[in-house]
Amino acid sequence: MKLFVGVHPLRNSTFFKISAFVLISVACFFLGKHWSEDGFRRLIFFSTEPSRTPIVALSPDFGKTYNISDLIYRSHPIPPPPLTPPPPPSTVDLKVFGIVNENGTMSDEFQIGDYDAESSATLGNQTESESGDGDTEPTTARVSVRSFEICPENMTDHIPCLDNVEAIKRLNSTTRGERFQRNCPKEGMGLNCTVPIPSGYRPPIPWPRSRDEVWFNNVPHTRLVEDKGGQNWIFKENDKFKFPGGGTQFIHGADKYLDQISQMIPDIGFGKRTRVVLDIGCGVASFGAYLMSRDVLTMSIAPKDVHENQIQFALERGVPAMVAAFTTRRLLYPSQAFDLVHCSRCRINWTRDDGILLLEVNRMLRAGGYFVWAAQPVYKHEKALEEQWEEMLNLTTRLCWVLVKKEGYIAIWQKPTNNTCYLSRDAGIMPPLCNSEDDPDNVWYVDLKACITRIEDHGYGANLAPWPARLQTPPDRLQTVQIDSYIARKELFIAESKYWKEIISNYVDALHWKEIGLRNVLDMRAGFGGFAVALAELKVDCWVLNVVPASGPNTLPVIYDRGLLGVMHDWCEPLDTYPRTYDLLHAAGLFSIERRRCNMTTVMLEMDRILRPGGRVYIRDTINVMSELQEIGNALRWSTTLRETAEGPHASYRVLLCEKQFESSVEKHHTKKKRKAKGNRA
Repeated sequence: MKLFVGVHPLRNSTFFKISAFVLISVACFFLGKHWSEDGFRRLIFFSTEPSRTPIVALSPDFGKTYNISDLIYRSHPIPPPPLTPPPPPSTVDLKVFGIVNENGTMSDEFQIGDYDAESSATLGNQTESESGDGDTEPTTARVSVRSFEICPENMTDHIPCLDNVEAIKRLNSTTRGERFQRNCPKEGMGLNCTVPIPSGYRPPIPWPRSRDEVWFNNVPHTRLVEDKGGQNWIFKENDKFKFPGGGTQFIHGADKYLDQISQMIPDIGFGKRTRVVLDIGCGVASFGAYLMSRDVLTMSIAPKDVHENQIQFALERGVPAMVAAFTTRRLLYPSQAFDLVHCSRCRINWTRDDGILLLEVNRMLRAGGYFVWAAQPVYKHEKALEEQWEEMLNLTTRLCWVLVKKEGYIAIWQKPTNNTCYLSRDAGIMPPLCNSEDDPDNVWYVDLKACITRIEDHGYGANLAPWPARLQTPPDRLQTVQIDSYIARKELFIAESKYWKEIISNYVDALHWKEIGLRNVLDMRAGFGGFAVALAELKVDCWVLNVVPASGPNTLPVIYDRGLLGVMHDWCEPLDTYPRTYDLLHAAGLFSIERRRCNMTTVMLEMDRILRPGGRVYIRDTINVMSELQEIGNALRWSTTLRETAEGPHASYRVLLCEKQFESSVEKHHTKKKRKAKGNRA
């Protein structure tokens, strides 16, 4: 046996072969891994993907060719080169409210309004953080403001666009009631003072007691008592006016009258099918007042005529009402607004001028809605009255209205639900259908038209859910509103209601809105009516007039389809209502938009005119308008508080809470009277 004793390992051929094999294997491993990770092909052994069951199949893309660069660009677009940030500005542009004083420096010590040496006041503008429990930490920036003068005593009940004597004198004609329609002061000629309150004014009696009685000193006018006392409208007892609930045609009371209408036409369905009503020539609005207990909202209207304070009595009672008249222009309500229109001895000649006034009623009456007429021509057999009845029958027949019931002194017609009857009339029958280009919802300073308003196709405006389901149901006419969004309209509709319910629920609790006697409420920029819906769902016992600004999209049809009340208005002009109408004014996003068109001081003065002493103002708007609004509010002698929203101090919105303090209003009024009396004695 031979032993390999003394042989060096490197000289052994076997060891050399093994070492060479290991080195070659390692090199192949790294080369294979590198080759498998490039962009052309892949070795299965080196794949990083989890193992799958092997499948042998031809690719569906076998044999096709592709532009690889194009595929890559479409799936992974090449990002643009980064933008070079702009250099910082050399100077900072600071926007500061104030004036330049005599030393050439900016000062925030300035006056707003007319100077009144005896009533000047220095008030602090408070800024607070909104919280659910109402705890706040105010910070104060002192601004010296002077209060506005009080208007003369004869302007206690002043309505600027209806009491413009100089404009009325210049009218070419008054034969069709032109003096009762809007004749507003020219720009710069409106109110520049606050309207005085009546002597002895007291906080209104709360609803529902106010339906039956109001303070005499709040509406100290006895003309209606003298003229209508025998018709069970109104009478005076000690320091109050009392309302027995009667009317010229229903002296036994509105409740019995409403029962009779319901018995005549059960399908009217007060509080279900019939939710929104128009009462023309309303008197003291007992018809609408008693409908409220049946879950019906009534817009009571009458002109400011010889019985000029009838609407003021209605508002003092807490009943929805506006000063309005059938003259030469459309009323400020949309088409198909009212489920029922009522006229009881309203002293309107419906057949004059080829029935143009009844055509306006037809425009506002909902398809399938009812017109209730209680008047002497219905039941009296005098020749002249019988001729009037025949003329009325002839006109309503040509309007395709159906006389569904005539009983006693009441006649009830129903409007058709579609255009079939209109289109099947004989050629030449008057009045004609309006042109298809006519917009029946365009009402701001639009003349009456002697034509029949077409009923919208597909049942728009007529196919409504019964009350109260219609309050939250997106109506068909939502699609006709001229806004940018089309597909998401229903989502916007629902979101608005949810938004306001969340916000207002906090204020109902924190600000005790159920306990402070809110009754008459005005939403100055209503949108789809979400604010009013929130108040209704939170059971705040009030009614809301939803104002749709003439400068924005017309959402009035949607508001009425929900079973709410509204009106078109331009806030550059005064509203057609009496002073001291509303307990709460709500303005969300109004001033930041309308400041481009309207003078904000003018708008705030109008708000003060229509706000009751002790009333509240709730303004939610952008930061850049709040300082000016708060200064004007202080000049009006309101108590103002500026709060942050729930979004915190960096939010772009703020909330301005104001109160027209009852004590300061009364004291200011009496101070002026004493000063005037002293001057007269001197």
